[in-house]
Amino acid sequence: MELFTYMEEYDYEQVVFCQDKNSGLKAIIALHDTTLGPALGGTRMWTYDSEEEAVIDALRLAKGMTYKNAAAGLNLGGGKTVIIGDPKKDKNPEMFRAFGRYIQGLNGRYITAEDVGTTEHDMDYIYMETDYVTGISPEFGSSGNPSPATAYGMYRGMKAAAKEAFGTDSLEGKTIAVQGVGNVAYHMCKHLHEEGAKLIVTDINKESVDRAVEDFGAQAVDPDDIYTVDCDIYAPCALGATLNDETIPKLKAKAIAGSANNQLAEHKHGDMLHEAGIVYAPDYVINSGGVINVADELNGYNKDRAFKQIDAIYDSLSKIFEISKRDNISTHIAADRMAEERIASVRRSRSTFLQNEHSIISRRK
Repeated sequence: MELFTYMEEYDYEQVVFCQDKNSGLKAIIALHDTTLGPALGGTRMWTYDSEEEAVIDALRLAKGMTYKNAAAGLNLGGGKTVIIGDPKKDKNPEMFRAFGRYIQGLNGRYITAEDVGTTEHDMDYIYMETDYVTGISPEFGSSGNPSPATAYGMYRGMKAAAKEAFGTDSLEGKTIAVQGVGNVAYHMCKHLHEEGAKLIVTDINKESVDRAVEDFGAQAVDPDDIYTVDCDIYAPCALGATLNDETIPKLKAKAIAGSANNQLAEHKHGDMLHEAGIVYAPDYVINSGGVINVADELNGYNKDRAFKQIDAIYDSLSKIFEISKRDNISTHIAADRMAEERIASVRRSRSTFLQNEHSIISRRK
């Protein structure tokens, strides 16, 4: 790939290639935008088919974090790391300590956290070499497992979507179809069950389904049937790209609010939902509770303060729905526009400040 051409087109700031022969570390750190503050984004470890595929994934994920952090109201930019390797076979403590030294060398421009293929304990090894890491073990002052925080943000976001779709944010009596009942979705279902919602669940993991049935009285269906069930809200909480040409016409839900990343197979599918009158809560906004929670660690973690900011996901989505109606655009475009406007505002403010500083210095001369 022509890396600099790609970086220029999508306005990336920096890409760092990291290798450590002794530990086997091969990592790519991508920093997309630090206008709002240091880039925060997790470290993913994956078995990529090629180095180019790894680079593209790091770049794509970093840009996504710019929008997620901006939309969440955080004073943080977007970045991401991918480590090339099998997380089940290739990990060792020296790898993450070496990676921690590379992060330290960026002098605070990038802050990492766990992601797919990495764990809290991996972050502890990074922490041995740098303070620019979140999601470490609670004994070091961390917030611990981010799933409950992400789930609470999902619950608040779903209430905002219900308000837009049904005129009330009460979920009592609403039927919610949940695709994937992993850690985040399980905690979300707990909130929904406590409010009196009716749950329909599916998952390729039978144990996850059985747990939801037993704990919440959920109705189980086969994975292929989740798109066609009679429900008020569809919650995609497993793989991405489940909103596509094939599935959207099958949906009977009036609102979509789930934790999965990259739910739209293509941008056009956001427009399809808009045209169909289905309220869609953009994924990177509604699932931002986890990153909001770990970001609070940067100020010395306070759960009450973190969850108060997670509550604001409701307000962020309400604003996005208003922009969507005002400008007659799909909600995924409205979310991008809200994030971009916040970044542009800070850029303008900074530019004005620098111009004033330059003017003052010139007059002094």
